[in-house]
Amino acid sequence: MTFSTPAGPVQALANASLTIAPREFVSLLGPSGCGKSTLLRLVADILVPTEGRIEVGGEPPGVARRRRAFGFVFQDSTLLPWRNALQNVLLPLEIGGDARRGRPDALALLELVGLRGFEEAYPWQLSGGMRQRVAIARALITRPQVLLMDEPFGALDEITREHMNQELLRIWEATGTTILFVTHSSPEAVFLSDRVLVLGARPGRVKLELPIELPRPRDPAVKETVEFARHTAALRRVLAGEARPE
Repeated sequence: MTFSTPAGPVQALANASLTIAPREFVSLLGPSGCGKSTLLRLVADILVPTEGRIEVGGEPPGVARRRRAFGFVFQDSTLLPWRNALQNVLLPLEIGGDARRGRPDALALLELVGLRGFEEAYPWQLSGGMRQRVAIARALITRPQVLLMDEPFGALDEITREHMNQELLRIWEATGTTILFVTHSSPEAVFLSDRVLVLGARPGRVKLELPIELPRPRDPAVKETVEFARHTAALRRVLAGEARPE
């Protein structure tokens, strides 16, 4: 992916090749400006690659987008402040003209993300973590094949972030949705993922693919194990520009 700028072309991604299996949880890790968010936007058909191709279930991203194959969760919850939690979740279906039919699904998703009883609450009445739960429910309302998450917990405090990590795993296991997750945190990537892909500095490319060999289901106790420390240290070495781990 190359962007045109007043100062000339800027290559954001080069030879960034990867394959993600159905129901897999894959994290993208790397320094700021390495193309992680750009890659998510290419998959979602928000951007069009200047070279190469992308397929989602064997289809171009544009076709996949039109059949609502994607859900997208941003770092900010991007909720509409004049709509309550239920109304925010229903928004994608309203745009598609089938919000009334989807009301039971929206209520079930709010319960799934732990917000039963908050259906009528407005964003200003919810904590940051609760707003992100609404955003996740909204992204899942169309039953997407792929959930794209761009640092969804980056603005949360550490305690809330760790709790949201556990909740995300629970939701992922319950829905079976494929997740592509962008983060700057090595421990978060290890705790959540089946694989972590480390992107190198601009132009972004896959510098390391690290399978996370930790049993599932996972709980916070796994962070105290030698295996967790080994995976996290391997990622940090690569991020620091040290030798590739054996």
